[in-house]
Amino acid sequence: QVQLVESGGGLVQAGGSLRLSCAASGRTISMNAMGWFRQAPGKERDVVATINWNGRSTSYADSVKGRFTIFRDNAKNTVYLQMNSLKPEDTAVYYCAARSVAGWARAVGEYDYWGQGTQVTVSS
Repeated sequence: QVQLVESGGGLVQAGGSLRLSCAASGRTISMNAMGWFRQAPGKERDVVATINWNGRSTSYADSVKGRFTIFRDNAKNTVYLQMNSLKPEDTAVYYCAARSVAGWARAVGEYDYWGQGTQVTVSS
């Protein structure tokens, strides 16, 4: 079993930056693809960014390309999401997720382990 704990969320003004962290415990995630998802009130949970097991392949939602960066430190069993140029429409609960396989995927159903989420609020 893998336990995931997100941190780094908060309130920020539009144009600001935040870095989210996802710390894994229970076992190593060095061979697992990881993803960040978000869910705004009344909306479905959607992919934000995904990364394969060694960090060499990533994928982003069109809405965050050029502003967000996903990266990982397997030695620390941690995945990060650097968010720059934040917009009010980025406001959501952000979730970290892990797959049981090495390649990334964009669908919620492809992920086996989930964190509890961290709130990100961007004010205008």
